Amino acid sequence: MKTNKYEIDMCNGTIMDKLISFSLPLMLSSILQLMFNAVDIIVVGRFSGSQALAAVGSTTALINIFTNLFIGISLGANVLAARYFAAGRDKEMSEAVHTAITLALISGIIMAFVGAGASRLALQLMDTPGDVIDQSVTYMRIYFMGMPFFMLYNYGAAILRAVGDTKRPLIFLIAAGLTNVVLDLLLVIVIPLGVAGVAVGTVASQMISCILVLRCLYKSEGSYQLRFSKLTLKWSYLKRIFQVGIPAGIQSTVINFSNALLQSSVNSFGSTAMAGYTAANNILGFLYVAVNAVTQACMSFTSQNYSVGKQKRMDRVLADCMILSVGVSVVLGVGAYVFGSQVLRIYTADTEVIRCGLEILSITTVPYFLCGIMDLIPGALRGMGHSAVPMILSVIGTVGTRILWIYAFFPQHRSLWFLFISYPGSWIATIVMQAVCFYFVRKHCARQLENAA
Repeated sequence: MKTNKYEIDMCNGTIMDKLISFSLPLMLSSILQLMFNAVDIIVVGRFSGSQALAAVGSTTALINIFTNLFIGISLGANVLAARYFAAGRDKEMSEAVHTAITLALISGIIMAFVGAGASRLALQLMDTPGDVIDQSVTYMRIYFMGMPFFMLYNYGAAILRAVGDTKRPLIFLIAAGLTNVVLDLLLVIVIPLGVAGVAVGTVASQMISCILVLRCLYKSEGSYQLRFSKLTLKWSYLKRIFQVGIPAGIQSTVINFSNALLQSSVNSFGSTAMAGYTAANNILGFLYVAVNAVTQACMSFTSQNYSVGKQKRMDRVLADCMILSVGVSVVLGVGAYVFGSQVLRIYTADTEVIRCGLEILSITTVPYFLCGIMDLIPGALRGMGHSAVPMILSVIGTVGTRILWIYAFFPQHRSLWFLFISYPGSWIATIVMQAVCFYFVRKHCARQLENAA
């Protein structure tokens, strides 16, 4: 199965060391990407003012709503490719790869036009304050012009993850991120373009990462080799990708819609609270990508082992992922809580902005391990090909809890701390429902595998 040094044999041998070998480069990739994105926020906050910082931050939830459906669909490509790779079905693997890359290109182009055209209206619907909305629109329109590059990179990286290669995407992101940092400094400090400068830097870095990952697939000698002349959309593969990917994308999109509602509640406190939320949310992003790397590992390992019928190994994968996710999130969450004030000072020198950021971090960081557990169970279920029910339960548990909190309880207790209690509350509610779902789906999959044998 393993044909080069970058691939990981997920179906044989010890598990924890391979999970770490898979997760760590992916974790570092995501953390580095966030650090490079944080440079955008730090540079614009330090050299263009708190309004520019609020303008960039106010777009985050909206951008996630627009992009996460298609990013979620890439998970379907990952699961399908992992199955074909583990089973040694080279022809199907190649056709799935070319279908996924074509889908990424088309969806990226659609995203560029829709996102750029709907930016102002969407920001107005979120009650973005008048003193920052023009800068927010500028940032979003430029950002969305890079969507084709963004989508191609994410789908290409999903294919590499399916075979266990998380190391080369890390190298690609380092190259792209360093470019982003240099352009931020040039286009904000030397050439004072403000939010437009950081947006241009982001698009340029996305283009570089896209070129590198496509070049990697093109030069590959394996069944996932990319040839542009073979790009196609085959319905049989699209259907399988959509079965897993669309529910995952809808789940992520709807959850980010609830975050957009939360952003609207934060906006009601004014631009200072918005800037504090932007900085705090960026710190929470580091926690999320760390636990999400373990979720990605769980999904890929489960998918490969499911395809060859190794049920006990699937269960061990989930147990080891739980240990790894909780350990990482507790260390990072406690660290963010203890050193929150010092970290927030990196983003801004405004004491009131720091106070708002600390208020949010005080309720969200230490219990963040709950978010990791909440994401792991659907990850395992997607690896087994079941995505719709976990999506529904995540929407009910996460979005339902937050909407109820925002409209029923928050108006009587208006503070950032009380608003963000909805985070750990929604995580607990979702875990309970997902655990019950996993029990029944796992029994069903066991019967399927036994019948197939």
